[in-house]
Amino acid sequence: MAQPLRSPPGPGAGGHHQVVFALAECVPFAIALLVLLIEFTPAHVGYTVPLLVATPALAAVTMGPKGTLAAVGAAVGVSLATATYNQAWDSQQVYTNFLALFLVSAASFMTSSAARTRRENELNQVRRIATAAQEVLLRPVPDRLGPVRASSMYLAAETGAQIGGDLYDVVQTRYGVRMIVGDVRGKGLPAVRAAAVVLGAFREVVHYEDDLAEVINHCGEALRRDAVVAVAGVVGGDDVLLEGFVTALVAQIPDSPHFETINRGHPLPLLLSNGTVRPLMPTVPLPPFGLEEFISGPPALTDSYPFAPGDPPRPEPPRGRRGVILVDRCEDEGHQPTGGPT
Repeated sequence: MAQPLRSPPGPGAGGHHQVVFALAECVPFAIALLVLLIEFTPAHVGYTVPLLVATPALAAVTMGPKGTLAAVGAAVGVSLATATYNQAWDSQQVYTNFLALFLVSAASFMTSSAARTRRENELNQVRRIATAAQEVLLRPVPDRLGPVRASSMYLAAETGAQIGGDLYDVVQTRYGVRMIVGDVRGKGLPAVRAAAVVLGAFREVVHYEDDLAEVINHCGEALRRDAVVAVAGVVGGDDVLLEGFVTALVAQIPDSPHFETINRGHPLPLLLSNGTVRPLMPTVPLPPFGLEEFISGPPALTDSYPFAPGDPPRPEPPRGRRGVILVDRCEDEGHQPTGGPT
């Protein structure tokens, strides 16, 4: 069962590409240094300054406008130094070289600026799409659901990331307030797809299944079906897949002063009561979705804990990123949550 839930490995040559790109950024300055060494040493057997004309163009390919200006500055500085050292200011070739350097520099700077503007526009468009996708996938948690006040926070691990593999939702049903918090192993579109599948299954089944165990089993089965369909379209998929799983915590807060949870490998929820915090250890630890072959004991069991007004349980955020839901049972309309995610 775990095999279909595996995801393709990331590119192993990412570090190699970064090294190559860094070396490419050094090429314009290496050319300037080479020309300087040749012109100021006995190796000077010809006029090498025209090579500097290429440095702004090379910098525009690998660096932005600031890098292009730095390359232009280096080329102009070396040209001035070599012309003065070789006493070549009375030569027409020097002025021709400066004219060519000026034209290439202007064209390179404009090209680099246009490319940077285009990339920024594309990035802004991607961010807008990601924000819209996040609003569809991770809906805002209502402040009040029946006798329960709730709040949430999501912070992706990667700087600038708008959406990832974390998932959460809080829904009011005829069985009480039900919620889910989870985390997909991996990143990118496969992680977003897995999170969407689990959330979609939860939002569908949560309204008509009275047993919380059936709710979480339905989520796991939906993820398994989706993974089987995804792998069926991959040629030789078994050869390129790595292990993957989804942790999830499902909780239910009925009208009675208690709440129920089922934990599938997610970090333990925390119960804040009377100024103390304690983790809620499940009676039977269960593995995440996708690792069902490691279940050797009974199926999912529902754990029940006292939950009086003013006691907010909150899930422990996964390391590196935070997807937190904080809920609080209220006695009246004026009661406020007693804590919050940090």
